[in-house]
Amino acid sequence: MTEQTKPIELHYWPTPNGWKVSIMLEELGVPYELKLVNIGAGDQFKPDFLAIAPNNRMPAIVDPEGPGGEPISVFESGAILQYLGRKFARFYPSDERARVAVEEWLFWQVGGLGPMAGQAHHFRQYAPEKIAYGIDRYTNEVNRLYGVMNKRLSGRDFLAGEYSIADMASIGWIVPHANQGQSLEDFPDLKAWFERMKARPAVERGLAVGKEEREKLNLAADKNAQSVLFGQKAR
Repeated sequence: MTEQTKPIELHYWPTPNGWKVSIMLEELGVPYELKLVNIGAGDQFKPDFLAIAPNNRMPAIVDPEGPGGEPISVFESGAILQYLGRKFARFYPSDERARVAVEEWLFWQVGGLGPMAGQAHHFRQYAPEKIAYGIDRYTNEVNRLYGVMNKRLSGRDFLAGEYSIADMASIGWIVPHANQGQSLEDFPDLKAWFERMKARPAVERGLAVGKEEREKLNLAADKNAQSVLFGQKAR
C-alpha cells in the first residue's frame, strides 16, 4: 500500500457530496488536513478555491504527493474517489470485471441518485414557492431510484458485491431520506445496507467531519436572524 507522509488537503463542507471523500479518507486512514469551504458564505467562489475546483463546487483535494511526487489537485467527488482508490489500491478493484461493477454504481450515484435527491431536497425544503409539479416529479424519481438500489442489494451486502467507493458515494444521499419524502421501511434491503454502512466506524467518523463547525455557524445564523426579526442589532 502507498504510504502518505504529507497530509492531503480536503476542501470540504459537510454535505452528501463532501461526505463521500471524508468517508474515503477515514477508511484509508491516511493523514489529511481539513479546509472548510462554507458554501453558505460563498467560499466556493473565492479565487483560491476556483483554482483547484473550477466548477465552484466542493469537495476537492490537493495531494502534495501526487504522480511523480508532485502535487495534484482533483475536483468532482467521483473523480476524487477513483484517484484515491487507484493510489492506495483499496476499495476500487484492479480486476476489470469487478472494477466495471464499481464504476457502474459509482456513476449511477453521480448521474442519478445525487442530482435527483438534490432536486427533491430543493423543491421539498428550500424552494421559495411550493411547486407541486417539482415536488412530485423529484420525490417520485428518488423513490424509483431507491427501488433500483433496493433490488440491487437483494442478496448482496454492498452495491458491487464487496465494499467499495460506490457505497461511500451513495450513503450520504440516503442519510436525509425523510427530507426526500422516503421511508426506508419501504425498502428493506436498502435499509439493511444503510444499517451496515452506519455500523462502520470510518463511515461514522466521515459523516461527523465538520459537523461541529457547521452547527456553530448555523447557531450564529439563527441568532442573527432572530436579532433582525426583533429589530435588534446582531452582535
